[in-house]
Amino acid sequence: MAGIYVHIPFCRQKCYYCDFYKTVNTSLTDKFILALQGEIAHRKNYLENESVDTIYFGGGTPSVLSEIEITGILNFLGVHFNVSPTVEITFEANPDDLSIEYLNGIYNAGVRRLSIGIQSFQNEILKKMNRRHDSNQAVEAVENAVKAGFNDISVDLIYGLPGLTRKQWEADLKQVFKLPVQHISAYHLTYHKGTPFYTWLKKGTLKALKETESVLQFQVLIQMAKENGFEQYEISNFAKHGKYSKHNSSYWKGLKYLGLGPSAHSFNGISRSWNVSHIESYIKAIKDGLPFSEEEILSENNKYNEFVLTRIRTIWGVSTDDLIKQFGSEKARYFQQNIDKYINSGLVKLDNGIYNLTENGMFVSDEIMANLMFI
Repeated sequence: MAGIYVHIPFCRQKCYYCDFYKTVNTSLTDKFILALQGEIAHRKNYLENESVDTIYFGGGTPSVLSEIEITGILNFLGVHFNVSPTVEITFEANPDDLSIEYLNGIYNAGVRRLSIGIQSFQNEILKKMNRRHDSNQAVEAVENAVKAGFNDISVDLIYGLPGLTRKQWEADLKQVFKLPVQHISAYHLTYHKGTPFYTWLKKGTLKALKETESVLQFQVLIQMAKENGFEQYEISNFAKHGKYSKHNSSYWKGLKYLGLGPSAHSFNGISRSWNVSHIESYIKAIKDGLPFSEEEILSENNKYNEFVLTRIRTIWGVSTDDLIKQFGSEKARYFQQNIDKYINSGLVKLDNGIYNLTENGMFVSDEIMANLMFI
């Protein structure tokens, strides 16, 4: 099993909180697609002919591309990789791009899972983030997706936003639970260096929400998701009827994946590599046959730390048997010695040899994970 991530680096405008690599220079679309095809051909052996079970279009804003362009990319991937007949193809999109015609086009291309970047149903908050859509367009996008035949729909939400009240957050959640969605990814706002939000925070022109209020918003999220039949299978991810994201789950389970496009990361179990985060440099390097990525060979300590970091966040947790098999008894003992105090304090639970964060543990997950790292 393996996955492919395709980074589409184009946005029509930049959101003030986002630090993912993107450009508003959409005139480079044709050159980018040619370069992407070049990278696909160049890296066709990276996954060693393993079955590709997930393909994920992220960005940026993949829905900037036309239905024909998406179809072309998928066809090119099918020629060069062993793509499973039951592959899960996920496509990130902005609500205002999702007309019935566009949705029909990407559905015909093979996309079956949508990830819609709603973020909020509060129009004033959307404007503050510099989002292009409004609340009505968000609702309409989901409704259009259902009409086009999609029954695996995920939406993104953000809490802990400056000025977001608990009442507004509860209203956002009530709205999303009225919609025919099967998956929710809800993230706490992070102030990333280089973003306008970060700059304004440092200048004092933007005021961060108090941590206590952010925690309360997270608690509301967990409770309301549970009441509406959504299972929290990872700290920020909730699914109904077992509709987990297979692609993201493969990251957390340590499976191989190939990242294509500028800034995309790849992992093959031995090393991690990342492409240059600059579209012109990416296009030129591939055209001229020059290196376009860097690579780091992972040490046993790196592999152990990544395993613990990703698995402890999920319902699959960390198994002592898996630790011994993969990393030996010394690392397993180290893990147990460092995690025992969190069991005693009710932040971690142990069930049949598997360690998981409790609900209270999720609130301080960064601290717990940092203390479990092997340095």
